Amino acid sequence: MDLCKVARQVLEIEAKAISRLMERIDRSFESAVRLILSGKGRVVVTGIGKSGIIGEKIASTLSSTGTPSFFLHPVNGIHGDLGMVTKDDIVIAISNSGATEEISQIIPSLKRIGVQIIALCGDPSSPLSKNADILLDVSVEKEACPLGLAPTASTTAALAMGDALAVALFKERGLTEDDFALLHPGGLLGKQLLLKVSDLMHTGDSLPKVLVSTPMRSAILEMSRKRLGLTVVTDFEGRLEGVITDGDLRRLIEKGKENILQLPAKEAMTKNPKTIKKDVRALSALRTMEDFSITSLVIVDNNQRLEGIIHIHDILKAGLR
Repeated sequence: MDLCKVARQVLEIEAKAISRLMERIDRSFESAVRLILSGKGRVVVTGIGKSGIIGEKIASTLSSTGTPSFFLHPVNGIHGDLGMVTKDDIVIAISNSGATEEISQIIPSLKRIGVQIIALCGDPSSPLSKNADILLDVSVEKEACPLGLAPTASTTAALAMGDALAVALFKERGLTEDDFALLHPGGLLGKQLLLKVSDLMHTGDSLPKVLVSTPMRSAILEMSRKRLGLTVVTDFEGRLEGVITDGDLRRLIEKGKENILQLPAKEAMTKNPKTIKKDVRALSALRTMEDFSITSLVIVDNNQRLEGIIHIHDILKAGLR
């Protein structure tokens, strides 16, 4: 058996299932988004079996993109968990056949509670579709399973429609990266969104700095003590004038400059170094360093007064890549 051929056939069937959904994105989809946006409660997602697993993922995606949501198992629902549902909530019910017994059992109770129902269903003539306030048709031509029995293309289609709803809601709410960061404080994603330059920059005694008139002997000692491979040069009011790096020292020597150790810092420094503000995300600082092939950025305020330095090693040590 050509296993690669089998895999390609599965992916082709599932890709076609998603592609066919695009033809069905119409007023019903818009109505579903508007209904959720207008709701005062949460989105309750329900389904059983493979549809239930897809429902859990949809509920999680909705919540993580700014739409409060939770998953309700229909079996638990008919045994008391319907108490979690209020009239202000909106239900998304997922069933390919639309005739799943457990879903059919909770529909009357949901109606009595007074919620509105959005159905993700593969049969527009099914009981679920007929009882729904809005139907999103997620039917597929066939399953990828060779017997046509195991939910494959149908669950892929339902998941894709759920993602489409979540992203449309996210954009319609106008949420920003800062809003998103509040919902994802953990892991690498949380670090990428929450860590700022101010969290990692060197300040105070760990910040290498000299005045424009400082002799190079003292500037080199400052660089050695602070171990960042450079020192910042400021005027007498603390405004940034330039930086001196290991590379600047090598260039001075190559030029045959005399009395290097007696030169004032202003004659050895590189003017107009790359700067950044302390409230910028650390990940943005890393991208800037990579773009300009440098290892440090100077942090200044709006008046060009020195506030700190951030080094690429500080960012990498924090786990950002």
